[in-house]
Amino acid sequence: MSWFLRRARRALMMGAWVCLAGWQVPLRATPPAPAVPGYAALPPAQQAFVAELERRTFDWFWQSADPYTGLVPDSWPNHTFASIAAMGFGLTAYGIGAERGYITRAQAAQRTLVTLRYLAATPQGASEDDAAGYHGFFYHFLDMQTGLREARWTELSSVDTSLLMAGVLFAQSYYDRDTPPEREIRQLADRLYRAVDWPWMQARAPLLSMGWTPGGGFIPTDWKGYDEGKLVYLLALGSPTHPVGADAWAAWCATYPKQWGTFEGYTFLNFGPLFGHQYTEAWVDFRGIRDAWSRAHDLDYFENGRRATLAQRAYAIANPGHWTGYGADVWGLTASDGPGDVTVDTPQGVRRFSGYMARGAGLERITDDGTIAPTAAGGSIAFAPDVVVPALMAMKQRYGKYIYDRYGFVDAFNPSFHAAAASMRSGHVYPGFGWADNQQLGVDQGPILLMIENWRSGLVWNVMRKNPYIRRGLQRAGFTGGWLEPR
Repeated sequence: MSWFLRRARRALMMGAWVCLAGWQVPLRATPPAPAVPGYAALPPAQQAFVAELERRTFDWFWQSADPYTGLVPDSWPNHTFASIAAMGFGLTAYGIGAERGYITRAQAAQRTLVTLRYLAATPQGASEDDAAGYHGFFYHFLDMQTGLREARWTELSSVDTSLLMAGVLFAQSYYDRDTPPEREIRQLADRLYRAVDWPWMQARAPLLSMGWTPGGGFIPTDWKGYDEGKLVYLLALGSPTHPVGADAWAAWCATYPKQWGTFEGYTFLNFGPLFGHQYTEAWVDFRGIRDAWSRAHDLDYFENGRRATLAQRAYAIANPGHWTGYGADVWGLTASDGPGDVTVDTPQGVRRFSGYMARGAGLERITDDGTIAPTAAGGSIAFAPDVVVPALMAMKQRYGKYIYDRYGFVDAFNPSFHAAAASMRSGHVYPGFGWADNQQLGVDQGPILLMIENWRSGLVWNVMRKNPYIRRGLQRAGFTGGWLEPR
């Protein structure tokens, strides 16, 4: 399991998602952005479904995290190593749980305090075996028992550290009461964020590297172009202690022209897997605020995420690969588990399936083996609830006995896969249905939970609006307008 996830996720980090199919349609005008329907406007049955899904997804974080360390596993119930990105989502989940009444505020604060204390106490250094991080960054995966680096293949990850720090900063701003636990949370959160030495990660300044390992040095690929790396740059720009120069954002945006274009009738900054449109947006409210690039193109990044979501749905309706089940209510490609690395002879020809992989559909390439990840739609609920809610309900109604359990949707499913795969790392093949996973991943549960709550109440966005480091990062990147303007 460890080797497999390392290989797949490193390939994802390096941008190595392969083109398995191609599809072109005549260009048509991008429809104007409609008003986002509110949760309160849903019929009662849909409201009940969304509320239940949010609670079940929250329970995954609350019950999977180690209550004595705060470490959150990468996947669960199949017990694995801890994921620092999942911990960032978890730290945010606890505040959501308190606001929704799933747990008390005191319980949320206690779990958060345990987590931050543990992180602050873990050793930092250049050792291959005896550290959890270095220069304030943390290793992508940590051992669930020791809290140290999980095996020698695990990289010091700039983006996963950023996802962790987004949760840390949420905690800093959410726990604002004058009580000993909440004061300590704010102090620890500030200390952890201030410790991250962002310029050190600029092996090829002004860009930031994807990561570093003790044995290999800096990963030879930098964050550039539109994807989840937005969060890395915003946090690096906002640091009060180790900020990068303002030229970093311009360097990051320099490759945007390669990604700007029309796919399935929608013109937007393309990035095939939907997580690239969801991770930063789960914490940062881009509605009405714009940087120089988005001002020039007359859209904000929230609208860009909406168009990406609708384009993926349109791709599924077109279904150029003739995958089973695809349509208006079953769609969504992103990084997720899959049935396994295997080639199968099918009535449609020889098909290549994969295990964990960054699946996606966009202007540059398509990576699609028939595997649907509910988080692709669920994490876009704030962008386009009018198409996401019916899709999630349809998935549950059609396939619920295979793909929906006590923690909501399993990570992924594939109705086109019916072979027994020797390389299958998770899940089962069910006669008459196909493959379904038997676990959830923290980085896929997180967008579902955070974006549901953002759509319902705006909680995460509103909390993060108050954080001075987030505001500073956005302003140094050139964002203006909307909630960033003084009142």
